[in-house]
Amino acid sequence: MIEEQVILVDKDDKQIGLMPKMEAHEKALLHRAFSVFIFNDQGELLLQQRAAEKYHSPLEWTNTCCSHQRDGETNIEAGKRRLQEEMGFTTELTEAFSFIYKAPFDNGLTEHELDHVMIGKFNGIPKINPDEVESYKWMSLEDVKVDIKLNASKYTVWFRIIFDKYYNF
Repeated sequence: MIEEQVILVDKDDKQIGLMPKMEAHEKALLHRAFSVFIFNDQGELLLQQRAAEKYHSPLEWTNTCCSHQRDGETNIEAGKRRLQEEMGFTTELTEAFSFIYKAPFDNGLTEHELDHVMIGKFNGIPKINPDEVESYKWMSLEDVKVDIKLNASKYTVWFRIIFDKYYNF
């Protein structure tokens, strides 16, 4: 199986190359990524718990889905692809904002990403992919805010950053 490639970028999101995903994480090189936030008509956020087998942040709660764009793929195309792969549905997405973060993990890998945040709506029942997702739940933004304060270690680093900086997105 060929390892997934990530898109290396500069701080202005200009593509400067491609690299195998694990190598980029080992070298902590800046690469393009995305995070999708899906809300229902009640304004609740669909959270996923990452699968136990994930190479970092296993069993931590995070936004609806996230991953890396493929070469030649738009942010929206990537977000829709990954929503289908992880959560078993697709919906229209809107780009909200982007930011850069760097987070080292205990396993020696580092996420250094220019993360594009996208938002969408969905009111159905996800059909989660057990290879990617352990569980899911809908929560109000206020409940998420309170729970992050009480249980920060149960949430992924990037989710906590997004939520802290952009709570009212």
